[in-house]
Amino acid sequence: MGKFEKQETGIEGLYVIKPTVFEDSRGFFMETYQKQDFAAIGITQEFVQDNQSKSSKGVLRGLHFQKEYAQSKLVRVIKGAVYDVAVDLRKDSKTYGKYYGVTLTEENKLQFFIPKGFAHGFLVLSEEAEFTYKCDDYYHPGDEGGLLWNDPTIGIQWPLDQIGGVENIIQSDKDKKWPTLK
Repeated sequence: MGKFEKQETGIEGLYVIKPTVFEDSRGFFMETYQKQDFAAIGITQEFVQDNQSKSSKGVLRGLHFQKEYAQSKLVRVIKGAVYDVAVDLRKDSKTYGKYYGVTLTEENKLQFFIPKGFAHGFLVLSEEAEFTYKCDDYYHPGDEGGLLWNDPTIGIQWPLDQIGGVENIIQSDKDKKWPTLK
């Protein structure tokens, strides 16, 4: 039996990954990535870059994507909790413009696999969150794109009640100015 369970999201290629966690009185141990086990569940990307961010409650990062140098990502939370979202931007996809959201926490240890062709963002639900992600291509600053977090054509149901409402969202100036999908 493999160490990872792939959970379908209803959007082709987009998966929630549940690792096997070994716990005892000392704490826990888990593998977060193992090339052969990921290949066994159909994820064969070669990751070339790892990133980590730290954010406070109410921070909303995204929705980001790379235009020409698209990246697949494997994301997880190592401290705190976030609501993580991926939006399908693959023009030939039957789920184009649809999104899937999942709560990732240090307790549930879930991971989210986001293939190339998706916009990605997250909202921090805990007082603080540390977020890590593996990417299968390098970041190219001049290739950045984005979508407005509250684009009505996408209709993401962000859990704003968990941060005290929309007035508590914290964003970069850049993220406030992204266009809508249309």
